[in-house]
Amino acid sequence: MVSTVGEKKVVHGACPHDCPDTCAMLVTVEEGRAVKVEGNPDHPFTQGTLCGKVSDYLDRVYSADRILYPMRRVGPKGSGQFERISWEAALDEIHDRFEQIINQYGAEAVMPCSYLGHEGLLNGLTVGDPFFNRLGATITERTFCISCTSTAYLMTYGPTYGTDPDTFKHSKYIILWGCNALSTNVHLWSFIQEARQNGAKLVSIDPVRTRTAKQSDWHIPIRPGTDGALALGLMNVIINENLVDQDYVEKYTVGFAELKERAQEYPPEKVAKITGIPVADILTLAREYATTQPSVIRIGVALEKQAGGGQGIRAICCLPALVGAWRHLGGGMLQAPMWPFPIRWDVVHRPHLIQPGTRVVNQWQLGRALTGEIPLDPPIKALFVYNCNPVTQAAEQEKILAGLAREDLFIVVSEHFMTDTADYADIVLPATTQVENLDLMFSWGHTYVTLNLPAIEPLGEAVPNTELFRRLAARMGFEEEFFKTSDEQLTLEVLDWSAPVMQGVDMELLKSQGYAKLKIDPVPHTEGNFPTPSGKCEFMSSMKVDGNFVLPAFRQGYEEYEPGAAIDPLPDYIPQRESAQSNPELAKRYPLNLLSAKSHQFINSCFANLPKHSKLQGEPRVIIHPEDAAIRGISNGQIVKVFNDRGTFQVPAIVNNMTCPGVVVAPLGYWRKLSCAGTINAATAATFTDMGHAAAVGDALVEVTVTS
Repeated sequence: MVSTVGEKKVVHGACPHDCPDTCAMLVTVEEGRAVKVEGNPDHPFTQGTLCGKVSDYLDRVYSADRILYPMRRVGPKGSGQFERISWEAALDEIHDRFEQIINQYGAEAVMPCSYLGHEGLLNGLTVGDPFFNRLGATITERTFCISCTSTAYLMTYGPTYGTDPDTFKHSKYIILWGCNALSTNVHLWSFIQEARQNGAKLVSIDPVRTRTAKQSDWHIPIRPGTDGALALGLMNVIINENLVDQDYVEKYTVGFAELKERAQEYPPEKVAKITGIPVADILTLAREYATTQPSVIRIGVALEKQAGGGQGIRAICCLPALVGAWRHLGGGMLQAPMWPFPIRWDVVHRPHLIQPGTRVVNQWQLGRALTGEIPLDPPIKALFVYNCNPVTQAAEQEKILAGLAREDLFIVVSEHFMTDTADYADIVLPATTQVENLDLMFSWGHTYVTLNLPAIEPLGEAVPNTELFRRLAARMGFEEEFFKTSDEQLTLEVLDWSAPVMQGVDMELLKSQGYAKLKIDPVPHTEGNFPTPSGKCEFMSSMKVDGNFVLPAFRQGYEEYEPGAAIDPLPDYIPQRESAQSNPELAKRYPLNLLSAKSHQFINSCFANLPKHSKLQGEPRVIIHPEDAAIRGISNGQIVKVFNDRGTFQVPAIVNNMTCPGVVVAPLGYWRKLSCAGTINAATAATFTDMGHAAAVGDALVEVTVTS
């Protein structure tokens, strides 16, 4: 809490959403009601501002549409017809149905389904894991994003935070690679702008002329999924023109000889044909990046969402060490600086409860699992959804809907609103918003830990996720003490407060200030010191990678890897599966590459149902290049059908040159029931990237036609 005056008080908060900025907030409360949410001006990174999504957060808290009481379905699945029931009745029904299913099919017939609808250490991604691990339920693999990026990054540098985003103001050459910072990392922008005022150049590499690209000094449009080829082409120029920082490479890297040989396979002329970027631009970018120090690269999550996303990121990761950018304050690379946070994942996840041999199902393929396309024994008979809305956020939407419509599938959803997914639930449970619960927030975009204190009492009968699973554990008869741990005690257990990065940080400081910066070195790799097996940047990785997991192998050469099973330890370019190069017949039928774009007013599917946000975001749409529109007789504003073999969605067409020819873009996050017909994930495939089992969202071909 910051202050109390009479019946008015100001409480420290933290944005709960899946965003790298993790804003520090102040919540003003008068007579028990929150009346204002604003940014904390004292926070050095978020600097008192909130994005357009969260600045009106109380619209979400006090929405008349919020779910405030447990409910039971009384109409057909998908109809959204429910009646209010008590918590006791809801818990009894969940217990009885779970018991019936487990007795008949076994515990693996129960499957949890969750993601980052809340990002807190207490109420976020893994809050239900101890309960479901104890139950013996199917383990849900949740690799929608960053798992591929992280795998590639760890293979190169190990778990380092890399470039502290606070130091971007010292950079002289900034590359935002697949990162629309103005919409998805807005608080980094002020540091970039300060650098530009001091003479830095900002380059945006993106297939789409985003808000960020428009405001950059140089936008380089690139064909989707070809980023690895560009990075290797830059290496080719840097190496062949002797722009390498030889001293840094010799002292602090391994595998340069092998990388040099690989780079020779990607001369600028070849790379230009792959990427669509002119040779002259490839040469200029390589020379400017190598010779303007400190240079820094900020990579976006979108880069990984391709068939070869991991290898593409591996190639990009090699560039800063190649030119010695790590020597300098404000130089190097920013991936996701979450690695130094001393999170005690054993407390959060309770992995000791997992029964050996318990099966794993990836949530990206939820539709296939529910419809039986993935043969499961036993089949999924109960689905427990929290912190996510899979109908709009997972692939192959029609399969998910078909699975949720099964009468033999018992579905429980904990939510704020009646989402597309909640409409199919048998039991709906009310969840608190961030101003109603306690939490600790880490960040994947800066290096501050932030405390969120409850500002108001929960509305109606809503409960935090922590309390939800305490109640479920008690009703199921689980007697382990940790199922009774209070939220206050959890805040003291989920972090290692004795870690060096937490020096001088304790709960009292967080309560009085709201946040604290981790004690980290602003220039961590001036002399190497990378947390890899070799202690160096590994151009040629010594980690064994089988496409799913990374394990330290301490190996010296590629010949030791199992043929056909492991990924090349050197970076390379892997083309899209759905492309003219890999599948020419498919490309004839569906010649346009479909990309999803983060919505400026939504965060995943949050806020898409709120009138102000939906009005500002505008109606669902697909952006198509004028050349592609002319070929198909499409004019601006016409309703078009976007389709492939997986599904169809219908939206107005926006004809402009925001995209490259051959690329169409549809904003993500719209609810299906509030849209014209379907959403973008009707056409995306439930396929994986080359590393980390991440979702290959960007590897999708479609056709676009005018509706009849």
